[in-house]
Amino acid sequence: MAAKPSIPKGTRDFAPQEMMRRNHIFETIREIFEQYAYLPIETPAMENLSSLLGKYGEEGDKLLFKILNSGDFSNGIDLALDSKKLSTIICEKGLRYDLTVPFARFVVQHQNELTFPFKRYQIQPVWRADRPQKGRYREFFQCDVDVIGSISLLNEAELLNIIDDVYKALNIRVVTKINNRKILAGIAEIIGFPDKIVDITIAIDKLDKVGLEKVNEELSAKISTEAISKLQPILLMKGSFSEKIETLKTTLSNSEIGMKGIAEMVELFEYIDDLKLGMPCELDLTLARGLNYYTGSIFEVKALDTAMGSICGGGRYDDLTGIFGLKNMPGVGVSFGADRIYDVMNELNLFPKNSSIGSQILFVNFGRTEARIILPILKYLREKKIACELYPDTAKMQKQFNYANNNHIPYVAIIGGDEIKNNTITVKNMQTGQQEKMSVEQLVNSMTTKK
Repeated sequence: MAAKPSIPKGTRDFAPQEMMRRNHIFETIREIFEQYAYLPIETPAMENLSSLLGKYGEEGDKLLFKILNSGDFSNGIDLALDSKKLSTIICEKGLRYDLTVPFARFVVQHQNELTFPFKRYQIQPVWRADRPQKGRYREFFQCDVDVIGSISLLNEAELLNIIDDVYKALNIRVVTKINNRKILAGIAEIIGFPDKIVDITIAIDKLDKVGLEKVNEELSAKISTEAISKLQPILLMKGSFSEKIETLKTTLSNSEIGMKGIAEMVELFEYIDDLKLGMPCELDLTLARGLNYYTGSIFEVKALDTAMGSICGGGRYDDLTGIFGLKNMPGVGVSFGADRIYDVMNELNLFPKNSSIGSQILFVNFGRTEARIILPILKYLREKKIACELYPDTAKMQKQFNYANNNHIPYVAIIGGDEIKNNTITVKNMQTGQQEKMSVEQLVNSMTTKK
């Protein structure tokens, strides 16, 4: 007996009900992006590996899916080479890890065709060779929204407004954590390790997952015990936004970059007050966002009613296009994790109840004569945006009714001898069992009101 087929770990099939729900998420997000005048783009699933490597830090590079060169990839190559070096020779392409680096490449490549500031959104899958676990997949969709070509913090404020609108529309209660990489750089400076900002942020970013003790263990391999001690009160700082800011002003008074980060946070939180957002926004000094390209504001969104990792995140990157040769092109963006949003909505039972799959009405097939009468009716109903179908085979009535029930089709239409004679349709409500005779126009009116 042949082995049952399977799919790679960390990937999933989506059945019709799941697709309807996923489409609900995508359509909601897309509609809000477009309300804010963001424009859609798409980029290829694979990029040149040279475009991806070195953009996500050492840990990110390890999670890139590399694509083996086609043809005789090993011809003339010393296969005894170090695996890291060998992979860059036999793999010239890789699956995209996120949508931000491909977007930066897109901007550089198409800079003469774009008007800046350029506001774009992108809804596509990405791939990471991560260890699959709850809420973490190897293939997943991101819904990105970015504005590039402007340093204004009004862009950050607009993105927070978008986040608020999206989660309000999806009925998910969230909190948005906000920090600034300049503040983190200032902290690294005042504890005496400005060159270790990347190591420090990578460690701090794991605080929620592994706890303070493990973070300190990781830091001890990178910075001194004295520096770790200085870091503790900053990481554990409590209080309101203004209290944290006053403490930071004292702590970072000798750090120019740190003070700049504080000024940016003060301005951004003034805009947040003006916007009167429905979601709480908090200054969280432990938020680091591990990606190396962030340079200013950073964001992370978490659901309040279920234990799940970040369901949206992002930040400012003031020189991401510089790695592709285009300097002075600041940008900021956030990414909505559609798969985690799906898991949250599924767990909390937040999907609309009326999202039926496929047909609203099934026409029973009694034979060729009746089918020829039904075909023009189906065409007319579809012109009126009513999803409908004719059972393809002449089968027992019960079998056709079972088909309707199994596919959650709420109504069944019967056109037999009597109906043909009287120019009517018998419509059966599959939930109540109630039957009603009506004309085609009455059916259209009835189905339109029920939508």
